[in-house]
Amino acid sequence: MSVKSIAVNPQDPKSFIEITSGMPQPGDYDLLVEVKAVSINPVDTKVHAGLQKNGLQEPRVLGWDASGIVKAVGSKVNGFKTGDEVYYAGDITRPGSNTTHQLIDARIVGHKPGTLDWAAAASIPLTALTAWEGLFERLNIQDAAEDKTLLIIGGAGGVGSLAIPFARHHSKVKIIATASREDSAQWCRDRGADLVVNYHDLPGELAKHEIKFVDYIFILNDTDGHWEAVSQLIAPQGHICTIVENKHPLNQDALKSKSAALHWEFMYTRSMYQTADMARQGEILDNVAKLVDEGVVESALSETLHGLSVESIAEAHAKVLEGHMRGKVVVAF
Repeated sequence: MSVKSIAVNPQDPKSFIEITSGMPQPGDYDLLVEVKAVSINPVDTKVHAGLQKNGLQEPRVLGWDASGIVKAVGSKVNGFKTGDEVYYAGDITRPGSNTTHQLIDARIVGHKPGTLDWAAAASIPLTALTAWEGLFERLNIQDAAEDKTLLIIGGAGGVGSLAIPFARHHSKVKIIATASREDSAQWCRDRGADLVVNYHDLPGELAKHEIKFVDYIFILNDTDGHWEAVSQLIAPQGHICTIVENKHPLNQDALKSKSAALHWEFMYTRSMYQTADMARQGEILDNVAKLVDEGVVESALSETLHGLSVESIAEAHAKVLEGHMRGKVVVAF
C-alpha cells in the first residue's frame, strides 16, 4: 500500500506537488497514523517561506496539526492501541501531516475529543499546546490572584481563541483581549474575555478603562509592532510571553527598570530537543480533550476545505497568509 503526500516542489519551492511513497514502519516510540484531517498554521507558511528562500534538495511534506486513526504501534509505546482516534501537533523535525499516513512519537499525541469530528479535532492541537504552555508553564497565571490582569494580544486568532477560555477556566485573572473588528471582538467575548480593546493604541484604549499596567501579557502576533506599547504597559515585576519571533532588536530598558520577565513559547521545543518531559504534551492534549468533551472549550474551526490535494493545501496556505483568519482553516480528507 502506498502513501500519498502533498509536498513542497524542490524544482519550484513556491508550489506543491503530489508524491507517493511506501508505507513507513513505526520506531519504538512511534504511532503510525492514518491521517483524516490537517489544520494549516502560520508555522506552515513560515517554513514554506524559508524553503522558497533557501531552496531544498527533495520534496518536503509540511503540516503539523492532525487527527487520525492509529494503524500500528511501536514496541515501547504505552497508552495507545490500533484503532485509537488521536490528535497531535507533530514534530517540526520530521515529515509533516499533509499525507495519508504519518509516523508520530506517541509521547506528544493525545486521544481525540470524542465530541468532535476529524476537522474540528485537527484545528486544536498546535494552538492548544501553545496557549496552554504559554499561559500555565511560562506565565504561570494559575498562581495569580483575582486582582491580576492578563492582556492577550491577538485574541481572535487560533491561539487566542483557546487561550481565552483556558485562562477563564484555569485562573482567576481578569482577561483583556485585543481585536480590531466588532465580529472579532464578539468572538473574544463569547470565549470569556472580560474586556476587548483595539490594538492600534493599547495604552490609550486601556486608559479609557483606568488601566495603566497589566500583570501578564501574551503576545500572539507582531512582537516588533507591539513592543513599545507592551514595554509601557507591563506592570513592575510583570511577565510577558511571546510566540512571535522579533525581526529587530527589542529594547529592554523598560523591562530592566521594572524587573519584568520576558518568556518565549515555542511548542516544538520539547519534541525538537527530546526533552525529559516531552510526554507532558500528550498529557496536555488529553486534558484539553476532556475540557472539549465537557463543553468548557470549543474548537476554533472556522473553515473546512475537502480532499488532500495540491489545490486544497495551496488554498489553505493562501488563507493563512491573508493574515485575517478568525479561528482555523482545516483540510479534511
